[in-house]
Amino acid sequence: MTMQIVSLEKNLIINNRELRYKGVFRVEELFSTINKALQEKGYEKNEKKTEEVVSEEGKKTHIELRPYKVKTEYVMLMIKIKITLDAVTETVETVHGVKQKFQSGDVLVVFDAWLMTDYENRWTMKPLVYFLKSFINKYLYTFPLEAGFAGELTGDTAHVYAAIKKLLQSYKYQAGKAVREEDVRKEMEREVEKERLGE
Repeated sequence: MTMQIVSLEKNLIINNRELRYKGVFRVEELFSTINKALQEKGYEKNEKKTEEVVSEEGKKTHIELRPYKVKTEYVMLMIKIKITLDAVTETVETVHGVKQKFQSGDVLVVFDAWLMTDYENRWTMKPLVYFLKSFINKYLYTFPLEAGFAGELTGDTAHVYAAIKKLLQSYKYQAGKAVREEDVRKEMEREVEKERLGE
């Protein structure tokens, strides 16, 4: 299904939702997971830009994806995913007694989600009718169909977010670097003791 884009109205549903991670990971698995999660929700892939800089600290890559899903001739869902991989270097970790290659660095994934409509084109609206419809939908009453699309977009974004988070957390366990509750408790006890002694 194609969408005739004449004058899209963009409604921001999710704004700047961040996912941060520091540690080992595999770049290929990260992007494979993102693509799979988007495919599961019916999105078309759309890469906006890729930038890469190499320095002494490692490689820095910035990628912006804008996958979209056309719902009707006049409604489209779009998730903007900005991925920054910083200070990335190659490393080797021992997993279950076997040495494996990983990348190591900082990962930042930022999500924006947009509900895009083209009702002006759909209704061939007179300016006053278009204005009133937009005003009512934004401030007084959300039409059920549009509320449903916004809910779907939120759920889709959460699905992709959760898939990435699950993958990144799995690396900590693979590399034996998972944060244990016991270690956190001991660290907190040490901090409290330092404060008590006035160190």
